[in-house]
Amino acid sequence: MSPTRSPWIVLLLAIGLALCMIGTSHAQGYPARLIRIIVPLAPGGGNDTMARLIAGKLEEAMGQKVLVENRPGGGSVIASEIVLEAPADGYVLYLISSSVASAPSLHKTLPFDTVRDFMPITRLGVVPGALTVHASLPVRSVTDFIGLARTRPDEIRFGSAGIGSGSHLGGELFKQLANVKLLHVPYKGSALATRSLLSGEVMASFGNPISALPYVKSGRLRILGLTSAQRWPLLPQFPTIAEAGVPGYEYLIWNGMAVRAGTPQAIVDRLQREITAAAHRPDVVDYLAKSGSRAMTQTPADFGRFFRSEVDKIRKVLHASASPSG
Repeated sequence: MSPTRSPWIVLLLAIGLALCMIGTSHAQGYPARLIRIIVPLAPGGGNDTMARLIAGKLEEAMGQKVLVENRPGGGSVIASEIVLEAPADGYVLYLISSSVASAPSLHKTLPFDTVRDFMPITRLGVVPGALTVHASLPVRSVTDFIGLARTRPDEIRFGSAGIGSGSHLGGELFKQLANVKLLHVPYKGSALATRSLLSGEVMASFGNPISALPYVKSGRLRILGLTSAQRWPLLPQFPTIAEAGVPGYEYLIWNGMAVRAGTPQAIVDRLQREITAAAHRPDVVDYLAKSGSRAMTQTPADFGRFFRSEVDKIRKVLHASASPSG
């Protein structure tokens, strides 16, 4: 090593050490003020409810107020920009789902890189979607629904929680595998999509069963099949779409928590521990079970790999749906 270069190496090492010390210092004092959780969907749906459950548990564990902010619109782009405008210091969390993972496939250009600019913390929960229809639709099974859709191409409207949401993607995949043409109608959140299904504005949906079950019991809606590969242990009374007429069909709805990339690793690790503990608290588990969902937490590395795989999978589904034969 040249003696003339050694001072530069020493300087770089010193800078690196200083940055590490700064990150450690931030982590040791974290959190010192209010934490925000940004939700890219309207209030009232499953993601919003999960965010509020986790917020309450984080307040107890971390001793600071945790505020949930709903910022729907733009297919999650508005919410993403809010998160990325904030410092990478762990005070702005992001409740992400397939609506965020689908952004690169839905927009020709984005002011950010969905994979590079967000740091996944942990997945939170998974739940199957449910092919749910208005009770007035003359179908009693998945095969009935497929038969009717084939005689009425592009006439049966299915509602979703928004473009790129799990309920949208589940519907697109169904169209491809069942070889039917349905008309997609997006809303700003699952609560609005359910309301439109109840009113008959749309006749079908592929959303979370949490919003459909009360109306199934009252006879206003009908669940034909779930989007999981096997019967869901928490909802064993319903067949899967795969077993009821569309072999190979599977699409699960998921959500998780992320922060802006560059957040100190010590803060990410602290958040992962606290959020994981919150998701497995008995009252949260009980709530999830009643809604047909279950906790499925992961390490940041594992969730990162899952998130990247979802971005790729969604790209393939949406590319197929946009093709002339899709």
